[in-house]
Amino acid sequence: MCGIVAYVGGRTAYSILVKGLQRLEYRGYDSAGVALFNGGVNVYKCQGKVKDLQALVRGKEIAGSVGMGHTRWATHGAPSDANAHPHRSMNGKFYVVHNGIIENYTHLRKELVNRGYTFQSETDTEVLVNLIENIYLEQKVDAELAVRLALTKVVGAYGLVIICESEPGKLIAARKGSPLVVGVGEREYFLASDATPIVEYTDRVMYLNDEEVAVVTADSFDLKNLHNDVKTPEITRIKLNINNIDKGGYEHFMLKEIHEQASSVTDTFRGRIAMDESKIFLGGILDVTPKLMSAKRIIIIACGTSWHAALVGEYLFEEYVRIPVEVEYASEFRYRNPIVDKDDLVLAISQSGETADTLAAVRMVKNSGATILGICNVAGSSLSRETHAGVYTHAGIEIGVASTKAFTSQITVLAMMAFLLGYKRQTLPAADYKELIHGLTRIPQQITDMLADEENIKKIAAACKDSTQALYLGRGILFPVALEGALKLKEISYIHAEGYPAAEMKHGPIALVDETMPVCVLALSDKLYEKTVSNIQEVKARQGKVIAVATKGNKDIRRLADHVIEVPECHEALSPLLTIVPLQLLSYYIAVLRGCNVDQPRNLAKSVTVE
Repeated sequence: MCGIVAYVGGRTAYSILVKGLQRLEYRGYDSAGVALFNGGVNVYKCQGKVKDLQALVRGKEIAGSVGMGHTRWATHGAPSDANAHPHRSMNGKFYVVHNGIIENYTHLRKELVNRGYTFQSETDTEVLVNLIENIYLEQKVDAELAVRLALTKVVGAYGLVIICESEPGKLIAARKGSPLVVGVGEREYFLASDATPIVEYTDRVMYLNDEEVAVVTADSFDLKNLHNDVKTPEITRIKLNINNIDKGGYEHFMLKEIHEQASSVTDTFRGRIAMDESKIFLGGILDVTPKLMSAKRIIIIACGTSWHAALVGEYLFEEYVRIPVEVEYASEFRYRNPIVDKDDLVLAISQSGETADTLAAVRMVKNSGATILGICNVAGSSLSRETHAGVYTHAGIEIGVASTKAFTSQITVLAMMAFLLGYKRQTLPAADYKELIHGLTRIPQQITDMLADEENIKKIAAACKDSTQALYLGRGILFPVALEGALKLKEISYIHAEGYPAAEMKHGPIALVDETMPVCVLALSDKLYEKTVSNIQEVKARQGKVIAVATKGNKDIRRLADHVIEVPECHEALSPLLTIVPLQLLSYYIAVLRGCNVDQPRNLAKSVTVE
C-alpha cells in the first residue's frame, strides 16, 4: 500500500518524482523519499508527508535525469526516517523502492547476517536490496540477473524499482502482486504504482504482469520473466483526465468526491441503458451470458467498502434473479477450503482492481471451473486481467482514502447486473424491469437535490462531534448502508461506530444506548417502516439521540427523532444509492469539526495491496 514513481529520460527527474508522489500520497503517507542518479546516487528520505520531504531537500543537490521516489504505508517497522524508502544496500551498490511484503524476510535476513550483512532499518525491503547485492557481488553477474535470481528466492508480493550504482541511466522494475505501470514517452519512460503520476506526460502505458522484470533506459525497454524468457509488452492508451486529480475548489478530495456522485453514477450507467429506458446493455459480460443464465449460485468476494456493496448485491440478486448468494470476505475466503464448482458464478469486487486478498481469492478458485467476473474502477488492473469477464464502474479516480463514489458506482453496476439477469431469466417481469431502469436513471438528479440539505447535516455533525461512539441501524437492503455509514465514521473521525440490523439491536447493542449515544436509523417509508419506528422508540426510551434518515415529506418521524435527514422517494431496491450520501457527508463534517485529516486518515491507505 505504498506509492512508487520513477523516471528515466532527458528531464530533471526530481520535479517529476515529487509531483508524482503528491498524486500517489493517497496510497501511503507516513514517510517519503527519493533517490536521484547524477554520477552517484543522492538519497533524501524522512518520516512524514511529501511536503516534509520537499522541506528536507530544499537547497540540496537534485540534479539528475534518472530517479525514483516512494511514499510509504508502514508494514514492517514503524514510520521513521530509517524505515523510509528508498533503501540502500550495505555496500551501496543498489537502491530500491518497494510496495508489498516479503513474507520470508526473517529467514533471508538471518542468512545475510551470517554472510556479514548489517541492517539500518526494520524493513523487509532492506533485506531484499541486500539479497540482490549479495548475489551481484558473490556471483559476479549483471544487475538484471542479480535481481531475477534474488526474486526467485522471495516469497511474497512486490512492486519494485531498482537502481544499480554501477549501471547508470538504467532502472530495473519488477512486480508480483503489487501493480506497476510503465508510461511510454519520447525517449523517456515513467514508472508508477498507478497511472495518476503518468497521465500528465503520456497516455501510452504498459502494465507489468506477475513475475516480469523490465529493464528501462531512456532509449530502450526490455521485458523478461524471472526465468529469462523474453516477453512482448502490450502498449495501451489510458483515458484519465488530469483535472480530476485536483480538489476542484473543494476543501478536501472526499467532499469533492461525495459531490461527484451524481455524475459518477451517471457515468456508470451511461451507454449501458437504452435511450427509451427499456433495456440494459453490459457488453463486458456479453461473452459469458450463457454461463450467467445457467448459474446455480453466486459467490461475491470483496473487502471493506466493496464488501458492503456486495451485501447490497446479495439482496438485489436474490430478489430479482432468484439465485442463492453468498457474500464472503476475500481475506477469509482465500484461507478456507470453499466448495466452488462449474455452475457457480464468482463475482469479485475491488475499487482499484489490485486488492491483494481479493486477487488471491480469484486465483484460488480459477481451477474450479466457475465463471469469474470482476467489478472494478481501473482499466488494465490485475482484476480485470485475471477474471473471465466483468464490468468497469467508470467512477473516475478517487483520491480520498475513505471510499465514497466508488461505493455508489459499484452498487449501480450490481443493480444493472441483477436487473438484466432477472429479466433474461424471466424472474423479473418486463414492467418491473422498466420501472427499475427508470428509477435508476432518476438517481443522479435525486442525489443533486439531496445535497441541497448540506447545511442541515453540518448542524447535526456539530451536535455529534464530541461523541465517543455511535450506532447505525438499518433493515433489509439498508442494513449494508448502516455498516458502510458506521465504517465511514470510524475511518475518518476515529469515533467508534457499529452498524447493525435494526431488529438485532435488542440482542446486545441496546446496552450501550444512553443520552450520549447518537443512533443513526435508516427509516424510509418502505415495507419495514413500522418495525423500524418501533426500534426508534426503543432507543428514545433509553434517552438515545436519534438521527433519522427518512423519506422526504414524512412528518411523523420528526416527532420521534432528534434530527431528521430527508432523502427523495425512490424504489426500495435503489435506496442504498441515496441513503449513503448523507451518511458520508455526516462523517465528513464530524471529522472536519474534530480536526481530523479527512483525505488521509491515520493508519489507512487507499489501495490495499498487502495482506
